[in-house]
Amino acid sequence: MFSQLTDSLESTLKKLRGQGTLTEDNVAEALREVRRAFLEADVNFNVTRDFVKAVKDKALGTDVLLSVSPGQQIVKIINDELIQMMGGETKEVELTGSSPIGIMMVGLQGSGKTTFAGKIALYMRSKRKRKPLLVAADVYRPAAIKQLQVLGKSIGIPVYEEGQGNPVEIIKNGHRYAVENGYDLVIYDTAGRLQIDDVLMQELEQARDAVHPNEILFVADAMIGQEAVSVAETFFQRLNFTGVCLSKMDGDTRGGAALSIKKMTGVPICFVGLGEKLSEMDLFHPDRMASRILGMGDVVSLVEKAQAVIEEKDAKDLKKKIFNNTFDLNDFLKQLRTIKKLGRIKDIMGLIPGLNKLPLDQINEKDLVYVEATLSSMTPRERKKPQIIDSSRKKRIAQGSGTSVQKVNQVLSQFESMKEMFKKIGGIAQKQNGGAPVGSNYTPPKKKKKRK
Repeated sequence: MFSQLTDSLESTLKKLRGQGTLTEDNVAEALREVRRAFLEADVNFNVTRDFVKAVKDKALGTDVLLSVSPGQQIVKIINDELIQMMGGETKEVELTGSSPIGIMMVGLQGSGKTTFAGKIALYMRSKRKRKPLLVAADVYRPAAIKQLQVLGKSIGIPVYEEGQGNPVEIIKNGHRYAVENGYDLVIYDTAGRLQIDDVLMQELEQARDAVHPNEILFVADAMIGQEAVSVAETFFQRLNFTGVCLSKMDGDTRGGAALSIKKMTGVPICFVGLGEKLSEMDLFHPDRMASRILGMGDVVSLVEKAQAVIEEKDAKDLKKKIFNNTFDLNDFLKQLRTIKKLGRIKDIMGLIPGLNKLPLDQINEKDLVYVEATLSSMTPRERKKPQIIDSSRKKRIAQGSGTSVQKVNQVLSQFESMKEMFKKIGGIAQKQNGGAPVGSNYTPPKKKKKRK
């Protein structure tokens, strides 16, 4: 996501940071590169033109030219303009009003509406503590109803369906069912349609007028680039949708649609889909996205992900074991499984400033699978005391994990290197703690003052 734009902007901004003073010439040269980077990333031409003009006007202002570090100042200006271009603030789905709250999903066929309906239902239940109902109103696409039922079953959320009936009536009946059965949120999955198909667009208008949903979310496929923007404009004219969901952001290295769609429609982006799993969806934070685009990572999102899967007690226990050098292979296996819950390794590393410059595409996720399989094939005692693992045990572990003795030796060697590093960290921590083990109640005695 945005990797192409990030690479282009980083090289341009690096030159600017090195400038002792900013002049109209070197600013103009840098902005030509920014313009080219935006257009190559599939950002709308008008959006690009307005962005470059806004940055130029601010970059040549007195405050920047007289700044101690004008290169850094222009990076801040670009960061601020990116945030404004993408909406300024995070848009949360509106959940105020009479129950049940209604969310209608609309967009082109194949844009990912059904999957997004499931993702939003899961998000609303886990993060917003709602009791959602999914309504299957896509009666035109083969197996669309079955797909929604499978998604609903996988996350334990019920689906209301009537088969191949009238979509408007299904939506009305689904709303009535939610009222009668105590659901406080209804998500309507509608059929995909072309914006030029007047009959089907009228059908959406009738469905909207029948249940008056609190939110109408347009699902745009980030992979189709500028076409997503023109489609969004036409849908907005007909339905006046309230928010945008960008699907397949993990598959597009350009991401120009995300930078264009808010500016062209005036409607904020609510959610971005980052993978096929129903848990792989995030709120769209313009400030964090701008930071990622400029190659500065996104530590806040990483911390939020970690807080969602790591218990505070486990974190404290782990800290104590690392600092006191009692970390064993059982802990290693537990942390490995925790990391897997955070998502793909290259996605996690992309959130960390500096690490996003590494060749993340070369990271092999299968390596972690082999390590986990190797550790899982060990007995709890072997993981507690790896020194007892002799050649015969290594053969058994290799056979049980489907790996090799060489792979088992590699895992054990990596663990020993890790323990050695933790030992050094623990030694430093103990010195700072007055020689006491980290986590103990010991407090070092105060030094007596010498009498003069």
